[in-house]
Amino acid sequence: MVKEIGIGIGVGSLIILLIEGFNILPLLFLGILGIFLYQMLTQNGIAGTTSRQQALNKKIPSIEFNKIGGQDSAKKELIEALDFVKDLNGIKHMGIRAIKGILLSGPPGTGKTMLAKAAAYYTDSVFRSASGSEFIEMYAGLGAKRVRNLFNDARQLARKNNKSSAIIFIDEIDVLGSKRGQVSSHLEYDQTLNQLLVEMDGLSVDDQIQLLIIAATNRIDILDQALLRPGRFDRIVQVELPSKQARLSILRIHTANKPLAKDVELESIARETFQFSGAHLENLTNEAAILALREDTPQIKQKHFIEAIDKVIMGEKLDRRPNQTELTRIAVHETGHALLSEVLKPGSVSTITITSRGKALGYVRHNPEDDLYLQTEDYLEEQISISIAGAVAEKLLLSSKSTGARNDFEKAIQMAKIMIFSGMTKLGMVGEETIPRELLHQEISRILQDIEEKVMIIVKDNQGLIRQVADELIEAERFSGDQLRQLIKNKC
Repeated sequence: MVKEIGIGIGVGSLIILLIEGFNILPLLFLGILGIFLYQMLTQNGIAGTTSRQQALNKKIPSIEFNKIGGQDSAKKELIEALDFVKDLNGIKHMGIRAIKGILLSGPPGTGKTMLAKAAAYYTDSVFRSASGSEFIEMYAGLGAKRVRNLFNDARQLARKNNKSSAIIFIDEIDVLGSKRGQVSSHLEYDQTLNQLLVEMDGLSVDDQIQLLIIAATNRIDILDQALLRPGRFDRIVQVELPSKQARLSILRIHTANKPLAKDVELESIARETFQFSGAHLENLTNEAAILALREDTPQIKQKHFIEAIDKVIMGEKLDRRPNQTELTRIAVHETGHALLSEVLKPGSVSTITITSRGKALGYVRHNPEDDLYLQTEDYLEEQISISIAGAVAEKLLLSSKSTGARNDFEKAIQMAKIMIFSGMTKLGMVGEETIPRELLHQEISRILQDIEEKVMIIVKDNQGLIRQVADELIEAERFSGDQLRQLIKNKC
């Protein structure tokens, strides 16, 4: 009713001004703009109220730590911090300040959100989650208001469920908490972060509802230092990519509800999924089940997991197929990679294939025995040898190289730079910012040329073997590492 009266008064005023001879176009423009802004802000308020109400009605998560595969170190450190939240009377007696915030730092897909939910279950706390992007708005003050609402909603949710504690989880906090002063156009980013800092400062062990902030990021380097100081995020827990044993644990969890054939070897799959995150492994088991369903088989077999690994790494198979000349070149190229890998590191090749996936026309899947966290000079030289072996094989067997080796060369150059900046070359200890570009170029060229000469000798001695494997690849599109090792053994 009030809105209708206001519109009537506005229209009447414009008619009177028009009769009196005034130019009403500016007023008309301002009126339309005002109506547009009013509707936008009203809708935003309604949406905000609706989302808040939905958040208050969410159920408390029931994920337990023992249901999260791997991450034993992260879980241990997190549980130690959470024990302080569970024993409030004990920490008051000892004069211990309550932990206000825990920051989970690590690559995407490693289970940071699941760990936060498990923390809520472990401490019998309600769980309120948000993403950093939800707080960034173009209108001044809205981001800070949403931060205040987040903390108030967490307290209301705890009271509604008769809980004494609540956990607020902020995913991708680097969007909200990046270093202040980087955005010069307006101060909305800074105001929102300032409000979060104020809210965290206001947390106390004597509060009626005990709040704990858990945040996740994979860009801890860009966070504002005020967030990272003790008294705000007191603990920084590293959530890394799972080790081989952790991958096995994750695979067992995700295959528990799937019918596996007797030939499935989860240990072998865990070994071949080096640098897979928990999300990758879950997707792997799901893709294997889909492949089994496509073949209408009642159980998931080992071959389905092997195919799924290729799909997760490289993508779906492509319908296009290179012509015969290109297939020959691709087969020779990939066999060159595999030969050097097997000669330098026996047992390292899992599969050679010339099936086109994603942007790759063919590839060699390696099978590392152990996870490596340090790279020695010998290891880097071996990796460079394997990278350039495909191009060397093309040159010797087909009399020319191709553009297919471009990515291989980029990897070889990158590893040569690692050698230089790690003090493994004749230059000794040099800095990335101080070394002259010409000197860097000369040293990279020297490293690659020396290694290429060694690779060329090995490829020359095995030209017949390369041709044999390439011919079989063209026929079957896939050649196993075991078959390659048997050929090398027979040749010797």
